[in-house]
This record gives sequence, C-alpha cells and structure tokens, in this order.
Amino acid sequence: MMTAAARYGDAVRLSLGPKTLYFFNHPDHAKHVLADNAANYHKGIGLAQARRALGDGLLTSEGELWRRQRKAVQPAFQHQRIARQAGVVAEEAAALVERLRAREGRGPVNLTEELTGLTLGVLGRTLLDADLGAFADLGHAFEAVQDQAMFEMVTMGALPMWAPLPKQLRFRRARARLQQVVERLAAERGGRGPLADADDALSRLIASVRAEPDQRTGERRLRDELITLLLAGHETTASTLGWTCHLIDRHPEVRDRLHEEAVAVLGADRLPVYEDLHRLSYTALVVEEAMRLYPPVWILPRQAQAEDEIDGLRVPPGADVLICPYTLHRHPAFWEAPEQFLPERFTAQRRGGRPRYAHIPFGAGPRVCIGSSLGLLEAVFTVALLSRELRLVKVPGHRVVPEPMLSLGVRGGLPVTVHRAP
Repeated sequence: MMTAAARYGDAVRLSLGPKTLYFFNHPDHAKHVLADNAANYHKGIGLAQARRALGDGLLTSEGELWRRQRKAVQPAFQHQRIARQAGVVAEEAAALVERLRAREGRGPVNLTEELTGLTLGVLGRTLLDADLGAFADLGHAFEAVQDQAMFEMVTMGALPMWAPLPKQLRFRRARARLQQVVERLAAERGGRGPLADADDALSRLIASVRAEPDQRTGERRLRDELITLLLAGHETTASTLGWTCHLIDRHPEVRDRLHEEAVAVLGADRLPVYEDLHRLSYTALVVEEAMRLYPPVWILPRQAQAEDEIDGLRVPPGADVLICPYTLHRHPAFWEAPEQFLPERFTAQRRGGRPRYAHIPFGAGPRVCIGSSLGLLEAVFTVALLSRELRLVKVPGHRVVPEPMLSLGVRGGLPVTVHRAP
C-alpha cells in the first residue's frame, strides 16, 4: 500500500490477479467513502470473506441487522458509563504493572501476551460483567480466529471450511472453544437475575436476541456478536499499547517526560481517576502519535453498491475500494516528517491545521469503532502507570515487524526485559 501511494498518487486503480482494487489515499476520499456516501459502501474485500470465520457480528454485518446490533450495545459505550468504569480500568492496569514488576530480573517477558491479558481483563469487567481470567486460553483461540479470517481474505473464500488443512482444523477447534465460552458467559449472566436493570453489553445482547422469533437464530446471533465483541474489544487496544511501548523504548526523551508527567499528576502511588484523563495530556499525545504510525485498524475495505466517482476516477458497482489509515497517516501533504515519532504534532495548535480525516485510527463515519473512548482511556491510564513504575526494554536483536492481521500486531510478539523506573 505504501508503494502504491508513493508511486501512483492518491486515487489508484490496481490489478491484483483477477481483482481490480480502487485505492484512495486523501482525507477527502476517506470522508466521502466512510461518511458522506457511507450508505453506498458496504464492508468489502476480506471482511466479507472473514464472515465465514467471524459470523454476522457487529464487525461484518450490514444494513438493518447491523443497525439493530449497534443500537443494542451502544448504551454500554456511552460517555457517562465509560467514566464510571475508569476505576476498573485503573485497577486492571495496576495489576499489569504488578505482574510485570514480578518479572524484574527474571529474563524476557512477551509484552504482547501481557497486554492481551490486560485488555481481556478490562473487557470482561467493563462490558461483560464477567471475569475472563477463567478462560486463560482465549488469547490463543483468538489468534486462530484471526489467522483464519486473514486466510479467508487472502484466498477470497475459495477453499471450503471443511478442508482438512492444519490451519482450518486449528480454527475449528478455536471456534468450538469460543462457543463454549460464549455459552458459559451467557448462562452465568442469565442466571444472575433480571437483565432489565443491567447496563453491560452482554446483558443487552442477551436481551436483544431473546426477541428473535426463532431460538436457533437467536443463539447464532448471540454467538456471532459476542465472539466479535470479545475479539474486537481487546485486540485493537492491545495493538495500540504494544506499539506505544515499543516507541517509548526507542525514544528515551519521551519515556522521561512520560515518567515526569505521571509522577506530577498521580503522585508516587495513586491510581488514576477519570478526571485525570485530561491532566495526562502528554501521555494522550504519545498514544495518539503511536496510533498514527501504527493504527490498530490499518485498512478499511469497502465494496461499492452503485456507481460513484472519486477524484475523477470512476468507481463501478461492485468495485472493491480501499481506505488505508496506515498510508493516510503518512501522507506527506498532511504530516511533516511522517515517519518520525513526534507526539507534539497532536497539540491543539498543530492539530487545528489538519483535515479531520487525515487521522482515523478507529475508522470514521457511521461505522467508527464503538469502543474507541474506552480504548483510549485504557491506553492512557496503562501508559501512565507503566511509565511511572517501570522501564520496558526490548530484547536486543529482536526485530519488530508489523503484522497486518485484523488489527496491526507485532509479528512474533514483543519480548522485553523489565526494569524499575528511575
């Protein structure tokens, strides 16, 4: 995608085997496809095929089904509710710090796995009213689901799901395990009393599928929506935190300033509260700049439903259209020194001169990530506590390479050694 943007410009028609792709890389293009004319652009290449792996959850569904799903869970992500969950987020971040502190002087730790544990813990307590610690193998199950979803994208769904390939056998085992987890979570929540007064996402999902006239349809909907919520609800934030920690390690001056701000705002031992979010201003800049360089949602595939024209390029019905935040966030017309890590570029003074759609780490338009506010709160609190207490140093010789899965991960994980902050 970077090569295409550099060589051919902002509006490109690409041939990829039998497919023709339309790649648009300007903020105005992103605004048109994702917001202004969003009704004409459904989920496209890859995500359509990934439906075989993920089902019809909020990530892959369309039309009236998507609107009902979004309406069902939207209240669980309202600003006031997220604010009330700040203490839970702080507690989970503090628990991560303690787990890492226990590894000091004991050799490398895979930070990716630790961050995944953190984000699953936050997800369970804030959105599901459940302790996901009982499902220690969830991370590996989601790896298999992501792997299969990407395989579906690459092969365009050409291979049947029953093909006895090792990858698909692993996926089927993972789906069976996730089905067990979903059924157990639903049964436990349903057995704890009326759902009417509960405001967590799981209770709302259970209540919404009970309205389905067909019980099997309702069970399938609950499975698909909950698996999608579990996957999307932790993966993007874990990705953001992993890349942020990597960039902090590479820039000691940023690490020192983060430590100073955390101590100044939180003192020596206080946990953050919601009101600290705006006080941890430099920490928020660092997180935003990390999401610019390594956006968790790195590509947004769409399919045109009717003919359109963008920047003079005709887009025929059925065309596969790509908006790529990874390349858009590096567009030299909108980002000075785009490959450099410069958190200050997100101050109010510098932000004001850029188009709104030059920075879309959570997507944009009607299908913007529903959990973006919770994810940002989690990232800022976690980075602040880690910066106050610890220094995480990448193992020498380990090459950090982006892995473009459903979110932008680090291939092979991120091994670090743990040291006390000075």
